[in-house]
Amino acid sequence: MPSAVTRPMLPEAMGMSDRALLLATDLNRLMGQGTAQGSADAEVEDKDGRIGAVLQKALALLGTPYRWGGTSPEKGFDCSGLVGYVFHNALGIELPRISREMARNGEAVKDRASMSAGDLVFFGRRGRVDHVGIYLGEGRFVHAPRTGRTVSVSRMDSGYWANKFMEARRVEGI
Repeated sequence: MPSAVTRPMLPEAMGMSDRALLLATDLNRLMGQGTAQGSADAEVEDKDGRIGAVLQKALALLGTPYRWGGTSPEKGFDCSGLVGYVFHNALGIELPRISREMARNGEAVKDRASMSAGDLVFFGRRGRVDHVGIYLGEGRFVHAPRTGRTVSVSRMDSGYWANKFMEARRVEGI
């Protein structure tokens, strides 16, 4: 099986559950690389574990229906509801309910090259944030896109989202 680094995109012909499993496997492999090297720095290991918990929780929600104002797997999610749910349930971190408010918190990531898995990525139009997701790495993010869709993984560097990206922020505590 190709590694996460060499696989350019998840095959579109695969079913959502197969794609989610492939992505989760790749992320687990990437997250495990840091601990497999025997790092003596407990803070780095803890950070990797916390980020892994966020990514695992987010990927477990793939396929959950979009619902405006939604904040639970049972009723569905909007973008900020998904992000808030993931951080609350994975790490106990409470985030603001609205994406614009989330964009005022945490540490700004200077540029795309400095983004790390677990960062929040913000999108919008005319300088106003109106969408948020969780960065997975390799130009991919998980989010609840819009009515009629489900929680899914999208690319930031092509298609609709490429022109809407505004900023990334690192959540305090991870």
